[in-house]
Amino acid sequence: MKPAITFSYDDEMNPKLQALRYLVTAIDAGSLRVAAQDLRVSQPALTKAIQELESQFGAPLLTRLPSGVVATAQGQLLYAQAKKINQNLQDAHEQIQQLSGHMVGKLTIGAVPLAVMLLMPQTLQSFRRDFPDIQIRLSEELYIAQLQRLRRGEVDVAVGGIPYGLSTSEFHTEALLTTTMVVVVRKGHPLRKARTLTELARAPWVYTGADTEQGYARVLFLANGLPEPPVGAIVNSTLALISLVTSSDCVGLMPEQIANHPLAKAFLTVVNIKEKGLPLTVGVIVKRSNAVKPLVRHLIAHLHGAAGLLA
Repeated sequence: MKPAITFSYDDEMNPKLQALRYLVTAIDAGSLRVAAQDLRVSQPALTKAIQELESQFGAPLLTRLPSGVVATAQGQLLYAQAKKINQNLQDAHEQIQQLSGHMVGKLTIGAVPLAVMLLMPQTLQSFRRDFPDIQIRLSEELYIAQLQRLRRGEVDVAVGGIPYGLSTSEFHTEALLTTTMVVVVRKGHPLRKARTLTELARAPWVYTGADTEQGYARVLFLANGLPEPPVGAIVNSTLALISLVTSSDCVGLMPEQIANHPLAKAFLTVVNIKEKGLPLTVGVIVKRSNAVKPLVRHLIAHLHGAAGLLA
């Protein structure tokens, strides 16, 4: 495998960019000595570059301590902007390489457990076959965390439930597959034979999301003309959902594919109520500014291919 090309600011024609890189490295390392070693420059040269930045901005950027250095308020502000500059230039460099036919770079994907289980194995297999020089990082998380990380630029692509009311001016979405959220309880639960939502209305429910307003349980009950059920807990991970439902009398909602998976089915019972389960569209979510990136478009195409095999 060819090593990915890394854009560098060591060029003497870019002393200001180089100084910003020095500042970021010093703050990350918490030490001028360690930063100088990481950058392979002398400590006096590093110190001089940062001092010139402080002179240029008219403010102290680092506080020197016996144990090392920490950013001042002004330094933290410049650090955040310098990180963005670094990432933007790195992205531009990679995209230029990609448009020239040299597919290098990296992608960070955040995916819900359902997507990890059903879509990602085939997607990663075919994508890596076509683009072996691309570094891929996959993290499992619910869509609330994904959107936050997308906004911060920590995730390039999110794969999960497309939430209601998502800003179309900020995000680009493409549907991949549709699933159904079904009601689940622990094995032996006294309400396991319930046949209507009304019978479950007084039980404590596990809400999945950042708060009760975004919980799937609330959406299901309101869609059927019922008041939202009591909140037993609010979780932001499938593992926490399964753990709470299997160890308590709480009721939960989860994709039917996960509820029927052998690992979950051994501990959970799907409650067969007469009301329809909550439909959930699983798709790709990216920031609009990232939607045209060549690597992102290729990844989305492979996700569609994996979804097509499940149809």
